Amino acid sequence: MILKRLRLGIDLGTANTLVFLPGVGIVVDEPTVVAISEQDKKILAVGAEAKEMVGKTPEHIVAYRPMQDGVIADYRATEALLRYFINKALPKWNFLKPDVLISVPAGITSAERRAVIDAAIRAGAKNAYVMKEPILAAIGAGIPIYESNKGHVVVDIGGGTTDVAVISLGSIVHSSSVKAAGDKLDAAIIEYVKKKYGLAIGERTAEEIKKTITSATVLKDELEITIKGRDYNEGLPKSIQLKTNEIVLAI
Repeated sequence: MILKRLRLGIDLGTANTLVFLPGVGIVVDEPTVVAISEQDKKILAVGAEAKEMVGKTPEHIVAYRPMQDGVIADYRATEALLRYFINKALPKWNFLKPDVLISVPAGITSAERRAVIDAAIRAGAKNAYVMKEPILAAIGAGIPIYESNKGHVVVDIGGGTTDVAVISLGSIVHSSSVKAAGDKLDAAIIEYVKKKYGLAIGERTAEEIKKTITSATVLKDELEITIKGRDYNEGLPKSIQLKTNEIVLAI
Protein backbone atom coordinates (compact mmCIF):
# COMPACT_ATOMS: atom_id res chain seq x y z
CA MET A 1 0.00 0.00 0.00
CA ILE A 2 1.35 3.43 -0.95
CA LEU A 3 0.88 6.00 1.79
CA LYS A 4 0.12 9.50 0.58
CA ARG A 5 2.33 12.16 2.11
CA LEU A 6 0.44 14.92 3.87
CA ARG A 7 0.85 18.55 2.90
CA LEU A 8 0.50 21.54 5.20
CA GLY A 9 0.24 25.25 4.47
CA ILE A 10 1.59 27.49 7.24
CA ASP A 11 1.04 31.23 7.55
CA LEU A 12 3.84 32.00 10.02
CA GLY A 13 2.91 35.48 11.11
CA THR A 14 4.43 37.93 13.56
CA ALA A 15 1.28 37.89 15.73
CA ASN A 16 -0.58 34.69 14.81
CA THR A 17 0.12 31.45 12.96
CA LEU A 18 -2.42 29.51 10.89
CA VAL A 19 -1.99 25.96 9.60
CA PHE A 20 -4.08 24.69 6.67
CA LEU A 21 -4.65 21.01 5.91
CA PRO A 22 -5.97 20.32 2.37
CA GLY A 23 -9.44 18.79 2.42
CA VAL A 24 -9.99 19.89 6.01
CA GLY A 25 -9.29 23.62 6.23
CA ILE A 26 -7.60 25.67 8.93
CA VAL A 27 -6.70 23.28 11.74
CA VAL A 28 -4.51 25.57 13.85
CA ASP A 29 -4.99 29.28 14.61
CA GLU A 30 -2.86 30.35 17.57
CA PRO A 31 -0.64 33.25 18.68
CA THR A 32 2.99 33.14 17.53
CA VAL A 33 4.19 33.26 21.13
CA VAL A 34 6.59 31.20 23.24
CA ALA A 35 7.07 31.20 27.02
CA ILE A 36 10.64 30.66 28.16
CA SER A 37 12.36 30.37 31.53
CA GLU A 38 15.16 32.92 31.81
CA GLN A 39 16.87 30.77 34.47
CA ASP A 40 17.64 27.77 32.28
CA LYS A 41 16.43 29.07 28.86
CA LYS A 42 13.92 26.20 28.68
CA ILE A 43 10.85 26.64 26.45
CA LEU A 44 7.84 26.04 28.70
CA ALA A 45 4.88 26.65 26.41
CA VAL A 46 4.00 27.81 22.90
CA GLY A 47 0.97 29.21 21.10
CA ALA A 48 -2.25 29.97 22.98
CA GLU A 49 -0.94 28.39 26.19
CA ALA A 50 2.09 30.70 26.16
CA LYS A 51 -0.04 33.80 25.56
CA GLU A 52 -2.28 32.88 28.49
CA MET A 53 0.79 32.93 30.73
CA VAL A 54 1.45 36.62 30.07
CA GLY A 55 1.20 38.54 33.35
CA LYS A 56 0.30 35.40 35.33
CA THR A 57 3.71 33.85 35.92
CA PRO A 58 6.84 34.49 38.02
CA GLU A 59 9.23 37.16 36.74
CA HIS A 60 11.75 34.60 35.45
CA ILE A 61 9.17 33.26 32.95
CA VAL A 62 8.90 35.49 29.88
CA ALA A 63 6.43 35.21 27.01
CA TYR A 64 7.45 36.82 23.73
CA ARG A 65 7.24 36.59 19.95
CA PRO A 66 10.16 34.87 18.16
CA MET A 67 9.08 36.44 14.86
CA GLN A 68 9.77 40.14 14.32
CA ASP A 69 8.56 42.05 11.25
CA GLY A 70 7.63 38.77 9.60
CA VAL A 71 11.06 37.11 9.87
CA ILE A 72 12.82 34.91 12.42
CA ALA A 73 14.35 36.81 15.34
CA ASP A 74 14.86 33.76 17.58
CA TYR A 75 15.71 30.61 15.60
CA ARG A 76 15.41 28.07 18.45
CA ALA A 77 12.03 29.38 19.62
CA THR A 78 10.69 29.51 16.04
CA GLU A 79 11.74 25.89 15.50
CA ALA A 80 9.87 24.91 18.68
CA LEU A 81 6.82 26.80 17.47
CA LEU A 82 6.84 25.09 14.07
CA ARG A 83 7.28 21.65 15.65
CA TYR A 84 4.30 22.28 17.93
CA PHE A 85 2.08 23.58 15.10
CA ILE A 86 3.05 20.78 12.69
CA ASN A 87 2.41 18.05 15.28
CA LYS A 88 -0.91 19.59 16.28
CA ALA A 89 -2.09 19.81 12.67
CA LEU A 90 -1.27 16.22 11.70
CA PRO A 91 -3.70 13.32 12.21
CA LYS A 92 -3.08 11.35 15.40
CA TRP A 93 -1.79 8.19 13.73
CA ASN A 94 0.31 9.82 11.03
CA PHE A 95 3.91 8.57 10.88
CA LEU A 96 5.10 10.35 7.74
CA LYS A 97 6.78 13.72 7.70
CA PRO A 98 4.66 16.25 5.82
CA ASP A 99 5.60 18.58 3.00
CA VAL A 100 5.20 22.15 4.22
CA LEU A 101 4.58 25.41 2.36
CA ILE A 102 5.26 28.56 4.41
CA SER A 103 4.29 32.11 3.53
CA VAL A 104 6.98 34.79 3.89
CA PRO A 105 7.05 38.59 3.43
CA ALA A 106 7.74 39.89 -0.07
CA GLY A 107 10.88 41.68 1.12
CA ILE A 108 12.54 38.64 2.68
CA THR A 109 16.27 38.16 2.05
CA SER A 110 17.83 34.91 0.82
CA ALA A 111 19.36 34.32 4.27
CA GLU A 112 16.00 34.82 5.99
CA ARG A 113 14.39 32.53 3.42
CA ARG A 114 16.95 29.82 4.13
CA ALA A 115 16.41 30.20 7.89
CA VAL A 116 12.66 29.56 7.51
CA ILE A 117 13.25 26.43 5.40
CA ASP A 118 15.88 25.06 7.81
CA ALA A 119 13.67 25.69 10.84
CA ALA A 120 10.73 23.87 9.20
CA ILE A 121 12.83 20.82 8.28
CA ARG A 122 14.37 20.64 11.76
CA ALA A 123 10.83 20.93 13.18
CA GLY A 124 9.69 17.80 11.34
CA ALA A 125 8.94 18.64 7.70
CA LYS A 126 10.11 16.25 4.96
CA ASN A 127 10.34 19.10 2.45
CA ALA A 128 9.82 22.80 3.07
CA TYR A 129 8.97 25.48 0.54
CA VAL A 130 8.38 29.20 0.90
CA MET A 131 6.22 31.54 -1.15
CA LYS A 132 5.75 35.28 -0.90
CA GLU A 133 2.63 36.38 0.97
CA PRO A 134 1.14 38.71 -1.69
CA ILE A 135 0.95 35.86 -4.23
CA LEU A 136 -0.74 33.56 -1.71
CA ALA A 137 -3.08 36.36 -0.59
CA ALA A 138 -4.08 37.01 -4.20
CA ILE A 139 -4.77 33.32 -4.86
CA GLY A 140 -6.78 33.08 -1.63
CA ALA A 141 -8.83 36.13 -2.65
CA GLY A 142 -9.67 34.52 -5.99
CA ILE A 143 -7.69 37.02 -8.07
CA PRO A 144 -6.82 35.71 -11.57
CA ILE A 145 -3.07 36.29 -11.19
CA TYR A 146 -2.16 34.84 -14.60
CA GLU A 147 -4.01 37.50 -16.60
CA SER A 148 -1.79 39.13 -19.21
CA ASN A 149 -3.86 42.19 -20.07
CA LYS A 150 -3.77 43.79 -16.63
CA GLY A 151 -2.04 43.71 -13.28
CA HIS A 152 -3.37 43.60 -9.73
CA VAL A 153 -2.23 45.48 -6.64
CA VAL A 154 -2.36 43.43 -3.43
CA VAL A 155 -1.97 44.91 0.05
CA ASP A 156 -1.42 42.25 2.72
CA ILE A 157 -1.56 43.72 6.25
CA GLY A 158 -0.13 41.38 8.87
CA GLY A 159 0.91 41.89 12.46
CA GLY A 160 4.45 43.15 11.89
CA THR A 161 4.64 43.97 8.17
CA THR A 162 2.46 45.27 5.37
CA ASP A 163 3.31 43.84 1.95
CA VAL A 164 2.31 45.77 -1.17
CA ALA A 165 2.81 44.06 -4.52
CA VAL A 166 1.91 44.46 -8.18
CA ILE A 167 1.12 41.06 -9.65
CA SER A 168 0.93 40.13 -13.33
CA LEU A 169 1.39 36.90 -15.30
CA GLY A 170 1.55 34.90 -12.07
CA SER A 171 4.51 36.71 -10.54
CA ILE A 172 5.38 39.83 -8.58
CA VAL A 173 6.40 42.69 -10.87
CA HIS A 174 7.25 45.05 -8.02
CA SER A 175 6.83 44.88 -4.26
CA SER A 176 7.60 46.67 -1.02
CA SER A 177 7.45 45.60 2.61
CA VAL A 178 6.62 48.23 5.21
CA LYS A 179 7.39 47.44 8.84
CA ALA A 180 4.14 48.95 10.07
CA ALA A 181 0.98 46.84 10.37
CA GLY A 182 -1.54 45.52 12.89
CA ASP A 183 0.77 45.91 15.90
CA LYS A 184 1.23 49.61 15.11
CA LEU A 185 -2.56 50.02 14.86
CA ASP A 186 -2.95 48.42 18.30
CA ALA A 187 -0.32 50.77 19.74
CA ALA A 188 -2.11 53.78 18.22
CA ILE A 189 -5.40 52.72 19.81
CA ILE A 190 -3.74 52.25 23.22
CA GLU A 191 -2.17 55.72 23.00
CA TYR A 192 -5.45 57.33 21.92
CA VAL A 193 -7.43 55.83 24.82
CA LYS A 194 -4.68 56.89 27.22
CA LYS A 195 -4.60 60.51 26.03
CA LYS A 196 -8.34 61.11 25.60
CA TYR A 197 -9.81 59.04 28.44
CA GLY A 198 -6.87 58.60 30.84
CA LEU A 199 -7.43 54.85 30.65
CA ALA A 200 -4.81 52.12 30.51
CA ILE A 201 -5.69 49.19 28.26
CA GLY A 202 -3.61 46.25 27.08
CA GLU A 203 -2.81 44.77 23.68
CA ARG A 204 -5.69 42.28 23.87
CA THR A 205 -8.26 45.02 24.44
CA ALA A 206 -6.76 47.15 21.65
CA GLU A 207 -6.92 44.17 19.28
CA GLU A 208 -10.56 43.52 20.25
CA ILE A 209 -11.39 47.18 19.49
CA LYS A 210 -9.59 46.92 16.14
CA LYS A 211 -11.40 43.74 15.12
CA THR A 212 -14.84 44.80 16.38
CA ILE A 213 -15.43 48.44 15.40
CA THR A 214 -12.53 49.76 13.33
CA SER A 215 -12.99 51.03 9.78
CA ALA A 216 -10.54 52.32 7.19
CA THR A 217 -12.76 55.37 6.58
CA VAL A 218 -15.27 57.44 8.52
CA LEU A 219 -18.69 55.77 8.82
CA LYS A 220 -22.11 57.40 8.89
CA ASP A 221 -23.55 54.57 11.01
CA GLU A 222 -20.88 53.99 13.64
CA LEU A 223 -20.31 50.79 15.57
CA GLU A 224 -19.78 50.94 19.33
CA ILE A 225 -17.96 48.92 21.97
CA THR A 226 -17.70 49.07 25.77
CA ILE A 227 -14.22 48.42 27.15
CA LYS A 228 -12.67 48.21 30.59
CA GLY A 229 -9.30 49.50 31.73
CA ARG A 230 -7.45 51.09 34.63
CA ASP A 231 -7.93 54.78 35.32
CA TYR A 232 -4.50 56.47 35.34
CA ASN A 233 -5.56 59.06 37.95
CA GLU A 234 -7.46 56.91 40.43
CA GLY A 235 -5.86 53.56 39.71
CA LEU A 236 -9.29 51.90 39.71
CA PRO A 237 -11.13 49.88 37.03
CA LYS A 238 -13.26 51.99 34.70
CA SER A 239 -15.50 51.36 31.68
CA ILE A 240 -15.90 53.62 28.64
CA GLN A 241 -17.64 53.46 25.29
CA LEU A 242 -15.78 53.90 22.02
CA LYS A 243 -17.17 54.53 18.54
CA THR A 244 -15.79 53.69 15.12
CA ASN A 245 -14.87 57.19 13.95
CA GLU A 246 -12.79 57.79 17.08
CA ILE A 247 -10.65 54.80 16.18
CA VAL A 248 -10.47 55.86 12.53
CA LEU A 249 -8.99 59.13 13.83
CA ALA A 250 -6.62 57.29 16.17
CA ILE A 251 -5.11 55.05 13.47
